[in-house]
Amino acid sequence: MQQRQTSDQRGAIIGMGAYRPICLAPALLMIAMSGANASQTDITFIDRSANLPVEHIYDGGWTHFVGGGLAVFDCNGDARPDVFAAGGTNPARLFVNTSQMGEAISFVAGELDEITGVTGAYPLDVDSDNHLDLVVLRNGENLLLRGEGDCQFAPAPDNWAFDGGLEWTTAFTATFERDQDWPTLVFGNYVDQSNPNGPFEACDDNYILRPSGLLFGERLTLKPGYCALSMLISDWKRTGAPELRISNDRQYYVRDGREQMWRLDTLSEYRETDGWPEMKLWGMGIASRDLTGDGLPEIVLTSMGDQPLQINHGAGVMKNAPFSIGTYATTPYFGDDGRPSTGWHAEFGDLNNDGRDDLFIAKGNVDQMPSNAIHDPNNLLIQQPNGTFAEMGGVTGVGTTERARGAALADLNLDGRLDILVVNRRAPMEIWQNTTQSDGNWLKINLRQSGANTRAVGAFVEVKMADGRIDTREITIGGGHASGASVAAHFGLGEMQAATVRVIWPDATLSEWHEVEANRTLTISRGPDASLLVLGE
Repeated sequence: MQQRQTSDQRGAIIGMGAYRPICLAPALLMIAMSGANASQTDITFIDRSANLPVEHIYDGGWTHFVGGGLAVFDCNGDARPDVFAAGGTNPARLFVNTSQMGEAISFVAGELDEITGVTGAYPLDVDSDNHLDLVVLRNGENLLLRGEGDCQFAPAPDNWAFDGGLEWTTAFTATFERDQDWPTLVFGNYVDQSNPNGPFEACDDNYILRPSGLLFGERLTLKPGYCALSMLISDWKRTGAPELRISNDRQYYVRDGREQMWRLDTLSEYRETDGWPEMKLWGMGIASRDLTGDGLPEIVLTSMGDQPLQINHGAGVMKNAPFSIGTYATTPYFGDDGRPSTGWHAEFGDLNNDGRDDLFIAKGNVDQMPSNAIHDPNNLLIQQPNGTFAEMGGVTGVGTTERARGAALADLNLDGRLDILVVNRRAPMEIWQNTTQSDGNWLKINLRQSGANTRAVGAFVEVKMADGRIDTREITIGGGHASGASVAAHFGLGEMQAATVRVIWPDATLSEWHEVEANRTLTISRGPDASLLVLGE
């Protein structure tokens, strides 16, 4: 197994800059570090799936071919991430985290009324009471569960005026728009099952719920809809105006459809005349992360076949990275099945704390689709010093070949290492404890602010790295495949013993830079003048 490069050997050029299929601006040449004989820490995991209190399976017929997500969030205030997992025709389940710091990951069953038909879930603090609530996506009426503390939930009060619709919902995103004390929710729907001419070319409309004071207004239709399987509201142009990206499944829109980008302020769609090129793929999931150090998020789109990585060039321009970057993951990397892969949930995270973001992709056949690989291993793509990605799914064991759907990267036992959760269709849920023995340091940051939007959705957290690059995290709700998280922003620091941190709050107010020690979890609260960071454990 190759060894990673140590931090004192790192240079400051991006490997992608050596490729010719695209031209990267000079500012993009600072993503990763060079070196001919890089040393690499062995990355290891232990399967802790048996430590769940009950085996959990996402099941169902064709109406549950898609979905199968989970929500990761702290529902009882003990700093340990808990898990809500969709079950399809099986009941959804709540797993309360009982892991001790640095020890084996463990859960107990949480109290939850039986809910079936669940496709996915996303946590957010709707009413800003500092208890995370839960948006539950279903084939049928979507639910909004109000968090009451101690992992207890109740249906949203009638005076919230929440209308969950009756569609087959498979995607979700949310934000707090400027000067609003209540969130904006967007629901992405799949096939319109009431259409007698379906299922093909019968995609349902999508809907947005905007606030009306401290409640939700009437549902607004976003049409045309093209069978959405992932959505993300992000300030991807860094203009202060978040916009809505939708990834759609070509399997059902067939011909008259495309990937979509919407202006959130005017609810108008970008078209080719606006500089947004038409793109068609079997869109399943969206992963977003600034890989180049310029503060602009790159995007990975999961699909049948290619999992394209798009480089953000600024000014609304996204271009596909060269195939040789190593993220396209078109076919299984072991076995003799050379048919195309099927990607679902994708997520970035630094799994060995070396200061470079890696990429996990949950893979799995839709059911028995003969055009695509049946035994399709999950991808664990570890970023190399030259900016390319190397497959480690097979050697670490996480490259299982069930029909994976939703997933998450989260530090479940508070040891500073990101663990992996995977929901499988017609197979048990998986938990992989990260046991990598690296010298890499880390930092985890929670944001809090008083009043509305307690988790500072729409903020950016910046950390200065040893090579001068700034590592950026945007606080968003959405993306993935039917799977969302509200956990501390995790930064791998490599050999850095301390980090310099700044927050750009949702209203674009900048804090000052502050130096903090490595290997700790911080809660950063907004001071009275918004420039002061109030730090706490």
